[in-house]
Parts: sequence; C-alpha cells; structure tokens
Amino acid sequence: MATDAGTPRPAAPSPGAPVPRFPDGFLWGVSTSAHQIEGAAGQREASVWDVFTAEPGRVKDGSTAAVACDHYHRYAEDVALLAGLGVDAYRFSVSWPRVNSPGGLDFYDRLVDELCAAGVRPVPTLFHWDLPASLDWLRRDTAERFAAYVAVVAERLGDRVGTWITLNEPAEHTLLGHALGVHAPGRQLLFDALPAAHHQLLAHGLAVRALRAAGATDIGIANSHGPTWPASGDPADTEAAGFHDLLLNRLFAEPVILGQYPQGMGALMPGDVETDLLVIAEPVDWYGVNYYAPTRVGAPRGGATEYGGVTLPAGLPFSVREIEGRPVTDFGWPVVPEGLTQLLTGFRDRYGDRLPPVVITENGCSYEGLDDQERIAYLDGHIRALHTAVTAGVDVRGYFVWSLLDNFEWAEGYARRFGLVHVDRETLRRTPKASYHWFRDLLRAQR
Repeated sequence: MATDAGTPRPAAPSPGAPVPRFPDGFLWGVSTSAHQIEGAAGQREASVWDVFTAEPGRVKDGSTAAVACDHYHRYAEDVALLAGLGVDAYRFSVSWPRVNSPGGLDFYDRLVDELCAAGVRPVPTLFHWDLPASLDWLRRDTAERFAAYVAVVAERLGDRVGTWITLNEPAEHTLLGHALGVHAPGRQLLFDALPAAHHQLLAHGLAVRALRAAGATDIGIANSHGPTWPASGDPADTEAAGFHDLLLNRLFAEPVILGQYPQGMGALMPGDVETDLLVIAEPVDWYGVNYYAPTRVGAPRGGATEYGGVTLPAGLPFSVREIEGRPVTDFGWPVVPEGLTQLLTGFRDRYGDRLPPVVITENGCSYEGLDDQERIAYLDGHIRALHTAVTAGVDVRGYFVWSLLDNFEWAEGYARRFGLVHVDRETLRRTPKASYHWFRDLLRAQR
C-alpha cells in the first residue's frame, strides 16, 4: 500500500530485552519449498524450473536444484532439526511434478508421518513455483488441472494434515517468471503476463473448493506484500507509488479478500471474470503474508531501474528508488522491520472486517556465516514489529521464518543463504547457526 516513507520508527529495544509474549496458541514455524531443498530430480517429472536452469546464463552460478539439499533422502535428519528447534509447525511444499510421478506421494506420506511423530504440524503449500513443464499458467485449463492434483494430495494426506496453503506468491511468479523473464518459465511479456496472474488466482479458488470437498477446515494462501513508499510528495511520485501498490499488493489481495479486482483491472483479465471471481473469493480461514521489505517508488525516469536485484525495463509507469539510511542484507534488500507493522495495520484499515486472520508465512534474510548475528537482529526486529501490529489490534495467528535450510535460491543459485541451518555445498552436512539457537530459545520463552 502506498504510504508515507517518513513514518516514525519504533523505539529500538534495549540490549537483551526479551521479545514480548504473543497470545496463547500463536503458531511458530519455519518454511521451505520442494524445488529448493528436495533434490532427487530423477525421481520426478520435469518442472519449468528444470527447463529454465538447463539454459546457460539463467542461474547466476550456473547451478541447478537436481540435488539441492537432498532433503528427499535426508528428511528424517531435517525433521529432527525441526524438533530440536521446537517449532509448532513446518511449512513445506508438495512438488506437483513429483506427485505426477510413480510413487511420488509416498515421499510426502513418509515426511508427514515423521513430522507427526515429532509433534510438528505439517503445513503443505500445494504450489511453490515448480509447475510441471508440460503445463502453462497462460492456459486456463492449468487451473483446472491444479484442482485435480490438489484433490489427489488431499485424499492421500488429509487424515494427518489439517492446515493447507494453496499457492505461494503468485505476484512474484507472474512478475519475475512471466513479465520480466528472470525466473522460470522465462517469459518477457510485461503486462501481457496478466492472464498468468488470473489463472493462478482461479487455481487458488478451485483448490479451496477441492480441499473443502475433502473435509479441510484450515486453508490459506501465501501472498507476498510490502508497503509502497512514494519517493516524495510530488503528485507524479505518489501516482507512480499508487500504481505499484495496485500491481504488487491490491491485484493479488483484493480478488481473494473482496472478490473483485481493483480499479478496472478485471477488464484486462481473460474469460468470464465475474464468474471466476466467485471462485477466487471462496472464503479462506486465514490470509498468509510473506514480508521482506517496503519498496520506494517514484515517477518513471526513462530508463531501466534495479528492483531487488532485478533490472526493470524502461517504459514502466514507475521507477524503484533506493531506501536510504537502512542496513541491507547480503541480497541488498533493506532491513525495515516497521514496514511489517505498517503493512499489517494498513491492511486492517483498508479491508476492515473483510480481512481474515493473518499468518506471516515467510519472513527472513540472506547472510553468510554460522555466527549470524545480523540474522538474529533481523528476526528480533521483525518479530517485535509483528507484536506491535498485534497490540494495535491486527488478528495475527502465526509466524514462519524463511528458511530452515540454506537452499537453492532460484536464479541466484546457491549464492544466498537464508537458512537457520547451514548446509555445506560439498558434503550437505547440516550445522545449526547461532540464529537457530536464538530462535529455539525465543520459542521456549514464549511458552
């Protein structure tokens, strides 16, 4: 949402001050995704990411996720790390290409059984970007195929899985994969990528219906959001920020929350949009938010601009500007904990009682080293900012750190480390970082 970049920062906590207590029943967890950690690529059909990474120059270090963290074979070790961490829940994703392969669901049977035995709630995400290579989000029938796949997974795992996530970050999958071409499937369609957004949202609604038919009662979606800050008070900058907010926040939130597209965007979507919106707006039990940073936006400057390590082409109706005076992660992303408070209170104010309870389904940062004090400071600040939102009356039910393991970071390859647990690229040995122990101690204190 477009907001004033001059919002005052909350007072910094005194050194060593305990993180405030969250309400009883608050859900604490960590997140991963299948393509980023599983490996065992030969035991599933190909995804769009397998095709993409096979093309020279697509991934910065030339790597692939063929082995990744080898979670497929080491899942018991990783569940033991979850148990040692003391999380309530583990958000992982189910690989659609693996489920399409013989015996593919057997792996998730084993994983869910292992989680349940460890007392960790399994929270599967049913799509986290690894679309089967034979399918295409520009085609409407992919949404229908997704619903059929979801029904198969729910039938197999639904006796042990109570909480489900339909999609992860359709905004990024549309923008980076279909509009700009820097993620799989590598298309550069700009605004002609909008059908991919609509079909993913339709897939979400159809998946909710399939899960309800299977008896599911705890369903959400994981959308990425962040405040948009105008570069100045100039009308051209505020107009550009409003468009950016519409494109990255409202376009993906409002069909789910309100059952409508913002400001005439529905006219740009394919098919019988009004009928589709009835499906897209199937009620969810909670709304997932992935938060990393705000974006500072101004009027177009006439040339290409950088956006989170991505080059945006000329001709867009906005330009992305640097957020000055903030520390940055190893990815170059600004560290702005209060942006999370601002985002959540802004959503509450914008959507009122139409906003479902919120779960932070991703929040994390990339830093090197085992003694990762910068990650500890990042998480500490964001969890405090989340508590401020709860105190302000936002109904927040849970928080998931991204990520459990250092993993395959998409087009960055293995150059970025988001994990609480270090993974050696040669041996795949797991070593808990200082942040793992810090988060473990935080969870103990919360209880």
